[in-house]
Amino acid sequence: MLEQLTETINSTGLLSLTPGNLIMWAVAFGLMYLAIKKGVEPLLLVPISFGIFAANFPLTGLMEPGGLYYMFFHNGIQNELIPPLIFLGLGAMTDFGPVIANPKTLLLGAAAQLGVYAAFFTALLFGFNIAEAATIGIIGGADGPTTIFLSANLAPHLMGAVSVAAYSYMALVPLIIPPVAKLLTTPRERAMVMKQMRPVSKGEKILFPLLASLVIILLVPKSAPLIAMFMLGNLFMESGVVQRLTDVSRNELMNIVTIFLGLGVGATMSAETFLKPQTIYIFILGIVAFAFAAAGGIMIAKIMNLFTTNKVNPLIGAAGVSAVPMAARVVHQLGAEANPQNYLLMHAMGPNVAGVIGTAVAAGAFITAIH
Repeated sequence: MLEQLTETINSTGLLSLTPGNLIMWAVAFGLMYLAIKKGVEPLLLVPISFGIFAANFPLTGLMEPGGLYYMFFHNGIQNELIPPLIFLGLGAMTDFGPVIANPKTLLLGAAAQLGVYAAFFTALLFGFNIAEAATIGIIGGADGPTTIFLSANLAPHLMGAVSVAAYSYMALVPLIIPPVAKLLTTPRERAMVMKQMRPVSKGEKILFPLLASLVIILLVPKSAPLIAMFMLGNLFMESGVVQRLTDVSRNELMNIVTIFLGLGVGATMSAETFLKPQTIYIFILGIVAFAFAAAGGIMIAKIMNLFTTNKVNPLIGAAGVSAVPMAARVVHQLGAEANPQNYLLMHAMGPNVAGVIGTAVAAGAFITAIH
C-alpha cells in the first residue's frame, strides 16, 4: 500500500518541480499581465506566455519528440513553415502605394537595418558566436516572424529569448523612437510638411510584388521563403480577383498559425535554456538595435536632403523599423506635435513597409553568409 502511494506521488509533477520552473511561471505570468492588462502585443504574447507556462510543468513530455508542443515547434517553426505563412498574411494587408509613389523611402527602410548590424557587432563583443550574434541583431528589424525565422536557421536555442525581446520592444516603439528622433532632429525639421504623394495606379501595384520578387530573390536567394510569400499575399490583395484567398490569408490562416507560432516559441523557453546571463544581454542588445535602427533611418533622410530638391521630413526615417504600422503612427504624432498642419502618416508608411522588406533581406543575407 505504501509503495503504491509512493509511486502515485512520484508519478505526479509535484516532487519534480524545480525553482527554475517556478521562475519561468513567474516570467509567463508577467508576460500574460503585459499582454492582457497593458495590451502589449497580445496576439503573440498570450500564446507565447501560455506556452512558457505549460512547457515548464515537469513530466509532461510536451517538448519531447512526439509531444504536442514539440510538433508545433519542429513542424511549424524548425522546418520554416509558419513564419512564411505569417508573411503571406502580412502581404495581404500591406499597401505598397507609398513606396511606389516615393521610391526613395526604400533607402530609408534599408538604412534602418543599421540597428541590425550595430547589435550584431555588439553581440560579438559580448562573446556570442557569429550565428547567435546574427540572430540577436535581427531584433533591430522589429519584425517578430523574421526574428523567429532566422533563429530557427541559425540559433534555435535562443529562439525564446530573441522572440520575446522582439515582440516586447515592438510594443515599446512609442517609447523608443521619440527620444532618438528628438535628439537627432531640430524642431524645424520635425515641422517640415512634405508634398502630397502622387496617385499610384492599380497596374503599378500589381507589378510591384512581381518586380520586387524578381530583384530581391535573385540578389539574396535565401530570402525567398519570406519575400515570395510576402509578395504573393500582396498580389492576392492588389489583383482584386481572389478576394477569398486574400481574406483567408490575412484573417483565418493568420490567426491559426499565430496560435501555433506562439505556443511553439513559448515552449522553447524552459528554465534550462532561458535562465542564463546571456538572456539579459539579449534584452540589452535589443534596445541598442532598436535605437540604432531609428537613428540610421533619420540620418540617411538628412543626408538625402542635402542632394535632393524634393526633401523629406527626417522623422519618417525612424519609421524604417518594420513595426507596421505602429512606427509610422509614432512618427506621424511627432510631426503633428511640431506642426499641427503636418500629416506624415502615409509618407511614413513608405519606409515602414520598406523596413519589412529590408529585414527579410538582412535575414537572408545572414543565412547565406553563415549557414
